[in-house]
Order: sequence, then structure tokens, then C-alpha cells
Amino acid sequence: MTSDAYLADCRARLAFDLLSNTWNAVVLWSLGRGESRHGELRERIGGISSKVLTETLRRLEFNGLVERRVADGTPARISYALTDLGRTLLGPIDTFGAWAFEHGDEVMAAQERHGG
Repeated sequence: MTSDAYLADCRARLAFDLLSNTWNAVVLWSLGRGESRHGELRERIGGISSKVLTETLRRLEFNGLVERRVADGTPARISYALTDLGRTLLGPIDTFGAWAFEHGDEVMAAQERHGG
């Protein structure tokens, strides 16, 4: 696919939008370790409110990347897991994270030079 095709392709924009939301990638990466309950995810991730985590999980479920699982019991035990489609994003997230690890200092230095 040419670079111009990325600009015009709604599917490419959708993918970029999915990864541009900080919490989407973080929650997906966290669920890459396996099925988790809401509270477990909050502890593992850190720095995310319950409300934002709930909104993120709903958005990822809406996009077919996360599955909400309800186990019988009182109260019902709710957990979240990656779908097969969600697992396909772990590679790109890992690649992007490796880029950030390698070049993050350069980006922060540039921000400091510009008063950021």
C-alpha cells in the first residue's frame, strides 16, 4: 500500500485511531497476559480511573478487540479477554513500544528544546 493510500483509506485511519488512544494500547497490552477482571486490570495498569477503564473496555469490545465474559455466581464474575482480532494488535503495539523505548529520549529532548 502506498503512503497516499494510507491517507485515503478509512481502514488505515481506523487502525491509527485505535492505537492513538493511549489507554486502548495499554489495556490491550495488559490483556495480552491473559483474562483479567476490572480491578486486576486497574492495579496492573496504574494511573487509570475506574471510569476511564470502563469506557476503554467498552470501546475495545465495540471494536471487536476485547470480549466481556460473565461467569455464573452471585455476584456474577465479569472478566475481560482479548479476542483473536485483539491479539493481532499485540505485535504492532510491541513494535511501537520498542520504537518509543529506542527514540523516546530524542522526542523528549526535542520537546524540551521547544519549551514543552
